Amino acid sequence: MPSRFAPASERLDELLVWLDDNRDRATVAYLDLRSALVKIFTWNHCSDAEGLTDEVFDRVARKLPGLKDNFNGDPKLYFYAVANNLIKEYRKAARVHVPLDGVQVVSDDAQLAEEESREMRSDCLERCLQQLTPEKRDLILSYYSREKREKIIHRAEMARQLGISGRTLRVKMLRIRATLEDCIERCLDQRQKSG
Repeated sequence: MPSRFAPASERLDELLVWLDDNRDRATVAYLDLRSALVKIFTWNHCSDAEGLTDEVFDRVARKLPGLKDNFNGDPKLYFYAVANNLIKEYRKAARVHVPLDGVQVVSDDAQLAEEESREMRSDCLERCLQQLTPEKRDLILSYYSREKREKIIHRAEMARQLGISGRTLRVKMLRIRATLEDCIERCLDQRQKSG
């Protein structure tokens, strides 16, 4: 079944063009917007600020074909509105979340299917990582190898070693990630068709 959405790299290019016609200014605007959204989610006590920021960009990318023609004004305002809606969804989900400690809710069949899906994704990720050049593979694995404070320090050190700015490193990683996401989507589609 063909994907309803353009591949991740095409969606990123369309988002950048919507933010600014000039590629360099669009990249700076994207990085500034990403940083601002992470801060907004953090200030609102959301546990996965970066994940929610990714979700904002994904949602806007899916709406982009209609937005380009119908939205007037600063595109950043649309991103902020989507972020605001996500914060409301996050808070609503947090209010209705009830821990079910010790209760077996998921059936064995559902658990097995979820495990198979996770295994399939992992296999596709491994296959797609192998398709990258060794340099890109090492960079992306190193970039996502740390968490919390260590992550910030490590990424700054990576940028210094490469002789580039932190922003340039983020854009470089974003492009590699988009390539990986495209590859994983194709891999999963092929496996679902053959399975």
